[in-house]
Amino acid sequence: MPRNDPTDTGGLFIGRRPGTAPVRYRALPEREKRRMRVDSMVANLVLLGEILLVLSVWGPQPLAWLWVASQIAYGTGSLMLGIVSAFLGLLLTLMLTLGLAARIDGLWRILRRAAGFDQREGALGRIFTVTAVVVGAAFLFWFVIIEGPGPIIAPRQ
Repeated sequence: MPRNDPTDTGGLFIGRRPGTAPVRYRALPEREKRRMRVDSMVANLVLLGEILLVLSVWGPQPLAWLWVASQIAYGTGSLMLGIVSAFLGLLLTLMLTLGLAARIDGLWRILRRAAGFDQREGALGRIFTVTAVVVGAAFLFWFVIIEGPGPIIAPRQ
């Protein structure tokens, strides 16, 4: 089997850069079980925070920007200014939230490695996908089942 994994070859697919060889121990280092448990618990808390941060993209942030837009539209008398401010504000907070979530995801990977897991990939993509599916299904359930179609009103003749 070829050894072309970038983590094994120092980032190159041919040969190896000097000084980038994997660390080899004579024997596996002993890990403190209590410390690994603490790292695992902290990693789980960080993951929960990351999930809550991503969930805020689907509900609280849009609602907050709708409220801000309504205040701007009421105060200025310009509906267009309210709509534009809500759109730009939502776009800005979405980018900031995803940037922060990416940093938190990197922290989670480091904590998982410290807890003894071979964690090479983050969870942000999966979290975003699962929250989109769950929130979308909840909205669809509310829209179709709970609210339901309105009463059919016959046109007046």
